[in-house]
This record gives sequence, structure tokens and C-alpha cells, in this order.
Amino acid sequence: MLPAARHQAIVDVVQRERVVRVSDLAQQLGVSLMTVRRDIELLEEGGKLERIHGGAKLPGDASTHEPGFEQKSTQLTAEKRAIAVEAAALVQEGMAVGLSAGTTTWALAKELVNGPPITVVTNSVRIADLFHHAAATGPARYSSTVILIGGQRTPSDALVGPIATSALKQLHLDLLFLGVHGMDSAAGFTTPNLLEAETDRAFVAAARRTVVLADHTKWGVLGISSIASLDDVDEVISDSGLGPDAQRVLRDRVGRLRLAPALGQSA
Repeated sequence: MLPAARHQAIVDVVQRERVVRVSDLAQQLGVSLMTVRRDIELLEEGGKLERIHGGAKLPGDASTHEPGFEQKSTQLTAEKRAIAVEAAALVQEGMAVGLSAGTTTWALAKELVNGPPITVVTNSVRIADLFHHAAATGPARYSSTVILIGGQRTPSDALVGPIATSALKQLHLDLLFLGVHGMDSAAGFTTPNLLEAETDRAFVAAARRTVVLADHTKWGVLGISSIASLDDVDEVISDSGLGPDAQRVLRDRVGRLRLAPALGQSA
């Protein structure tokens, strides 16, 4: 592949995925890691993308930029479902389960609607609608209870702010599944929305156990506000695309790192 065609292919992937790893690009294009790094450096000089640790992202994708739910829901669907299937195995009948807003937690909710009866606490309008539709159209045995907290709605369809935070302070959760915008060794788990960070911190405080659900592209991405440090969560569930450096940091810092195998493959 000629350099110009390779450069365009890299730009196309970054525009589609928003964040990509050097190793993934090298595999897709059939070239060396060094070639991809040089390409990324040239494309950054031309303003086509921005280098991050181990990869690249869209230029101007600032720490306060918050993509909408519809846009995020079409990205990395296979990885998100694999993470969701792995996470669903942790849920037991009778649990009070927190689901923060996000497309990966939404994928988990799709697995849980046909699972054992639980109490779901969420600040996601999409997740609440999913359970409501299942209750209205599913079998009569469906008996999970859903508590949708109130608040100000964000572009990612999360309800956040002081009303949401106040509601969460009154609750106690057995298990929290937390979706995040980014993961970083220094900043921890982050979000681009200040009010959402406050609400997510209230989720963490209310939970006996916190499990972060984050695909591999979240590593090295920074939102403006930290939700929790790596040491503050009990487990991270990611996918097999997570790089070795990220795996090493997470295994050292979080309670447990679980990599969901691609669907159809054994763990």
C-alpha cells in the first residue's frame, strides 16, 4: 500500500473509532509498528489526528467533548457485547445492581433483562426504557425492579447533578457497573462531564463492589474530571484488544482485571 493510501486508511479508522491503537493499525494495514508511528506523526503535523500514548485520536477531541449516545452505540459493538456477557455472569438473583449511563452498561442491560430478578438503580434513560419495554412485552415471570434517579440530562442520556447525587446517597448497592469515558494510570477513570463525574462518584460511594466496564480504546483517554483512581475499584472488565502496558498497570492497581474473550471463543 502506498503511503498516501495508508495515511487515508489511518484517518478513516480514527474518524470512525475516535481512538485507535498503533498495534491495531499495524495489524490492519500489514505494516510495522514503527511505520504506523511515523505515519501518525506525519498526520498529526498535518492536523489530521492527535497522538496519544500507544495510539491516536481525533484532533480537537478535547477533555470536555462528550459524544452523543447514538454515535457511541455504533462503535465497537462486538467488544461491548463481549464485556457485557462477562459482566452479566457476576449478577445474582436479589441483588441491588447499579448501572451508570453509557453504551457498554446499556449492552449489559440487554443481557440482564432476561436474567434473574434484581433491583436495578440507574441514571440512564436508555437503560430504564430497555427494562420497561421488556416488562411490557416479555413473559409474565419478568420481575426485576428498576429505579431511575432524576437529574439533568446529558448528551449521553445520563441524568446527573445534585438531584441524582442526593438520590444515590440514600441507597446501598451490592454491585455497581460503571461505564467510563477514559482510563489513565495517573488520572484514573474519567468523564468529560463535571456533573456526571459527581454523580458517578456518588454511585461508587453507594456500592459495596465497583466493576468498571471499558473497552480497550478507553485506555489513555482523558476526560476533564476524575471519577475514581485505579485503586478505588474492585474490578475492570475490558476486551482482548487491551494492550500489554495497560494490562500491566491495571493488574497492578485494580482489584482484578478480566479480559472478555471474543464471542465464540473460550476464555
